[in-house]
Amino acid sequence: MRSESLEDQVATLRQEGLVVVRNMLDAGQVAELRRLAQADLDARVEPLELEADLGYPGAPASHADEGGGTVRRLLDAWSRHEAYRTWATSAPIREWMQAYFNGPACISLAHHNCVMTKHPRYGSLTGWHRDFRYWAFDRPDMVSVWVALGPEHNDNGGLHLVPRSHIEVIAPARFDKKIFLRDDLADNQALIARAVVPELNAGDIMFFHSNTLHAAGRNLSDQVKFSAVFTYHAASNHPTPGTRSAARGSVPLGDAAGVMPVR
Repeated sequence: MRSESLEDQVATLRQEGLVVVRNMLDAGQVAELRRLAQADLDARVEPLELEADLGYPGAPASHADEGGGTVRRLLDAWSRHEAYRTWATSAPIREWMQAYFNGPACISLAHHNCVMTKHPRYGSLTGWHRDFRYWAFDRPDMVSVWVALGPEHNDNGGLHLVPRSHIEVIAPARFDKKIFLRDDLADNQALIARAVVPELNAGDIMFFHSNTLHAAGRNLSDQVKFSAVFTYHAASNHPTPGTRSAARGSVPLGDAAGVMPVR
């Protein structure tokens, strides 16, 4: 799932639904983003999403239970610090998105826009799903940029993804009421059997399509795993008015970081 040239990387994403690009952030950038994430986690800087709020398998049942205050995401990374805005709108990311979308691109502030924190013990399982299940845009063609701020692999909750699943038609009946893929169905089991778990190092970026099926296991290590994530869309792909996708607007990838959201 790795390619060298931008052209090859984009072609791989279109064909496979995911591609890993090594060392897109240097050691200094990774150290700064990780330092900021750790500081916000330690200080519990809002807005936060807690494991207990989601009720996924393995999560504490309530805030009052042991581990009930475990943070799953540091939300709204865009507003947390200029460093997040800088890398999210950097020239390499802008060029990548413009190449994929064949034109101007934007960051959605409504979706992802966070730092994922996968904790030992209380970090829950994430079932098989497509991110676009709850999103509302003209077209289901969006790309998430997943930045590893440390090593990611099967044993610390790294992402499992099903290559080419972004172009497969999957009947609604194969999903449960929460739009997670049902793993008790034979057709779905065959799909899941194709999954890969890309091993990432600090500074690697994984680009994956909004309809690529993915899941994540428990963190069996003794260290919190940090990953920064933003989601991008073509400027011509508009959110549906009145939906969550339109509530916060998007940021066009112009020549400078920090431009105001388009509403």
